Amino acid sequence: MSTLREQIEAELRTARRSGDERTKNVIGMLKNMVLTELKSGKGVEETDALWQQVIGAYAKQVRKSIPEFEKAGDRGLEALEEARFELAFCERFLPKKLSEEDTRKLVREIVEREGLSGPKDLGRLMGLVMKDHKDQVDGAVVRRIAQELLAG
Repeated sequence: MSTLREQIEAELRTARRSGDERTKNVIGMLKNMVLTELKSGKGVEETDALWQQVIGAYAKQVRKSIPEFEKAGDRGLEALEEARFELAFCERFLPKKLSEEDTRKLVREIVEREGLSGPKDLGRLMGLVMKDHKDQVDGAVVRRIAQELLAG
């Protein structure tokens, strides 16, 4: 199986051949972010884990910008479309997250197992879920579900 870098490079070659500027731009952005990490002096090595970390961080940044573009209405339409494209591109290379339904089931199981109740246990619940499942769940979805379950 090829590395993430090899997969990204293959995508870049395809984008160059087809003249796909959007894909070339997002890959260029990701490659620059990886390069920045490699030159940071932290002794980071180029691995799939580094690529996933960079792609995940960029996807999170893009995900946070989408509501702002939505609020801008017609003025933000082009930026919104670009952000959605970039997010979809990034998500192809990230581990798949649990569905909202499966996340809800997981959070409910932890609430019951640990005997948690009330808003005061929110931090503890978040910690328990994220400690063992951070790559499987979306933190924002977990927080929303946790708040609903502990609202009593």
